[in-house]
Amino acid sequence: MKLYEFEAGDLFRQEGIPVPDFVVTDSPTQAREATEKIGPPVVVKAQVLTGSRGLAGGVQVAESPEQAEGIARQILKSTIKGLPVNKVMVVKKAEVAREFYLGATIDGLIGSPMVILSTAGGVSIEETAKTHPEMVFSNQIPILSGLSLPGAEKMTQKAGLDSDDSARIAEILHKLYHVFRKYDATIAEINPLVRTAKGEYLALDAKMEIDDSALFRHPDLSILPEDRIASPLEKKGRQIGVAYVELDGEVGIISTGAGLGMATMDIVSQRYRPANFLETGGGISEELLYQVMELVMQKQGLRAVFINLLGGINPIHEGARGIVRFLQEHPTDIPIVARVMGNRQEETRQILREGGVEVATEVATEKCVEHLFRRLEGGG
Repeated sequence: MKLYEFEAGDLFRQEGIPVPDFVVTDSPTQAREATEKIGPPVVVKAQVLTGSRGLAGGVQVAESPEQAEGIARQILKSTIKGLPVNKVMVVKKAEVAREFYLGATIDGLIGSPMVILSTAGGVSIEETAKTHPEMVFSNQIPILSGLSLPGAEKMTQKAGLDSDDSARIAEILHKLYHVFRKYDATIAEINPLVRTAKGEYLALDAKMEIDDSALFRHPDLSILPEDRIASPLEKKGRQIGVAYVELDGEVGIISTGAGLGMATMDIVSQRYRPANFLETGGGISEELLYQVMELVMQKQGLRAVFINLLGGINPIHEGARGIVRFLQEHPTDIPIVARVMGNRQEETRQILREGGVEVATEVATEKCVEHLFRRLEGGG
């Protein structure tokens, strides 16, 4: 579950991380009043659950209360990556002397917590890691012992920070990791952490995502995860009861298992970009697969769909009827290729073939995906 910037900032502040004073509002008039109270110049920031707000005009500087009101009115009428902006955050503009990046996340390779420090803040940490890897420092953290303050100090010293920066940033990094663990976060990030011209340290941006499976341990947050799904397609996936993650590719993927779906994505990724991850889980029915097809086909820029059906306890022959019914009602020119294995596979294959789906009969998913590649590349 993603948190809005102001929510993450509140949690950071509660744990002693320095966050500048801010006001959150859905009213241009209140944005003007907040600027009068805080004192210009201020930064007016769109509160949406996506990145690249600045590039979309969602982060702007106001030099006066009147300008803040106008900017807030403009931002509150806008959408960013398809998401309407319902709130803005008004925060005092800082005089920045230096920027840093601090983050805590999970190392996907070994499943261990890790902390990251960069001496270049205000830009994507992924971009910094590519262009200036010597400016990025990371450390895996033992889950039981956690990150101690001396451990954080070793990181800041390794980064070559001077004594003042090293001590203060180590303290903030230590607190950030505490927030990360306390709230079962999958990521907690300050980008940038700045040292101002007056020598203050401030978290000018706050990002945090909490593990959905751990929300029951945090009733104080009282937030439903459904309210935090940024993508309308992901929201629809949750509503129909499937695991759907929207991606930036062109090949839709439907699978009957999580591991099967991830393996299929890896294979497709060798030559094309997946448009989504989708795993139906158990309880396949004609209606569910109809809705799944409807969901996957809504993705803009879709060029093909690969369906990977494994029939164990799942009645995949019934699911096939839902796929075919959707295609009969919504004909498409894009190639759709299916791999079908397991219980009632021949019946399922026949249903799909009669509905216009190309069925690959090889056992290995790699071989079946080759059929899709040939269709995309004009090989028939």
